[in-house]
Amino acid sequence: MKILIAYDGSEHADNAIESLVNAGFPKSVDALVMSVADVFLPPPIKEEDMFPPHPPEGVRRAHEHAQHKLCETEEMAKRASQKIRQMFPAWQVSHKATANSPAWELIRVADEWKPDIIVMGARGHSVLGGRLILGSVSQRVLYEAGCSVRIERGARKSSDSIVRLLIGVDQSKDSLAAVYAVLSRYWPRGTQVRLLAVVDTVMAIGTEPGKPSNVKWIEVDDENNWDQVRELFEPSAETLRVLGLDATVMIRRGNPADEIIDEAETWGADCVFVGARGARGIERLLFGSVSAAVSARANCSVEVVRVPRRG
Repeated sequence: MKILIAYDGSEHADNAIESLVNAGFPKSVDALVMSVADVFLPPPIKEEDMFPPHPPEGVRRAHEHAQHKLCETEEMAKRASQKIRQMFPAWQVSHKATANSPAWELIRVADEWKPDIIVMGARGHSVLGGRLILGSVSQRVLYEAGCSVRIERGARKSSDSIVRLLIGVDQSKDSLAAVYAVLSRYWPRGTQVRLLAVVDTVMAIGTEPGKPSNVKWIEVDDENNWDQVRELFEPSAETLRVLGLDATVMIRRGNPADEIIDEAETWGADCVFVGARGARGIERLLFGSVSAAVSARANCSVEVVRVPRRG
């Protein structure tokens, strides 16, 4: 598994690192810690190519400032990678520091390195002249990254220390990928999982996800028909149970983002798993704006799952 960890030295970034122990990641991981200084790093000064031969003092200071920020960012990324090595001795951990626009640099490196998931803190700060995670940056990464993105908000453990995972489900491919993301991790005994389906007045049931030609419509405005919806997701819950997880299917009616956030808050979920995109058309349960809203407003960690571009 390849994990790209965005780090800016903020408290939220430190919490994101601490929370890695609760993400169920395997022992075999190739992790890259990346810090971005939000400064422009001009090309090296070549005095022989300049006229007059000596660059202006302002140009020299700009070069020195940018290089100083990059060196500080490099040291920051190095410290974070050392901390992760101590936490996970079996992981292969490296670090990288660059100077660029943070969001686009993260996306660029992710496109080149092709991680399975990007992990970042919920918020950051303008440290070292370079914010890394600050609202619009994290949202841009969520929209543009070609892999899953995990927004960490620190450990939110209940008094009984039981891990609680909430999965927003529909019949989309990304929703199935969210279920598989939970299935593929390593969770402590007693972990509880709730598969939450948010319904409208009607819902399409298909034999295979992503094939709208093979669907039938059921009326779900009446709660007496919700058993049909529950049966649709029961196989996923049973697979989770086979792996030792305490899994149940829940159904709610309303706005998907609001219902997912409310359930996570009421239940005390440690993490919400949602697909990046949901089923299209009137039967959609989880669409792009829903995953963005959940990641921005939930009080717990959120993992937005994508089907990898490489298949």
